[in-house]
Amino acid sequence: LRRKLVVRQGRLRPPLFFVSSPQTLGSMNAQPVLSAGAVIVRRFDDQYRYLLLRVRDYWDFPKGMVEPGEDPLAAAIRETEEETTLIDLDFCWGRAYIETEPYGKNKIARYYLAESKTGEVDLPVSAELGHPEHDEYLWLDYAAARPLLVPRVLAVLDWARKII
Repeated sequence: LRRKLVVRQGRLRPPLFFVSSPQTLGSMNAQPVLSAGAVIVRRFDDQYRYLLLRVRDYWDFPKGMVEPGEDPLAAAIRETEEETTLIDLDFCWGRAYIETEPYGKNKIARYYLAESKTGEVDLPVSAELGHPEHDEYLWLDYAAARPLLVPRVLAVLDWARKII
C-alpha cells in the first residue's frame, strides 16, 4: 500500500486512512499460499556449507509450492529433488522449520533443514519451463552466503546456522 500525504488546513499530515484497491484488500485478507523448501547443508573439511540457487540476481534455497493435500515436508523433499536432483537428504535435525513473513502475492515460505552427504547437484530442465528453474548453484560457507541473500532469506540462513 502506498502512503500519501494530504494537506489539511494548510499543514502536511498523513491521511487518517487510505485504500489502494479492492484487489489488494482482498489478497491481504486471503489465506497465505504456502511454499516449502529446505536449507541443504554439506560438510566440506569439517565445515558446513549451504546450497544456494540463483535465478537472475536472486539467491535462495530450493523451494516450491505445496500441492493441495500435500504434507509440507514432502513438498520440500519433492521440490529439492525437482530443482537439484538431490535425493540423499538426511533430516537429522527432525521436522524443525522456519516460516517467512508473507511476501510477494501473500506467499509464505517454510524451510526445513537437511544434510546431503554427496552433494551431487544438477540443475535439470523443467518440463513446464523448457529450461532449468535456476541459473547457477553454489555451496557456500555462512560468511560467503550472507551478502548474497535478501533479508527474508538471510533470516532463514541465520536460523539454520543456530541449529547446526
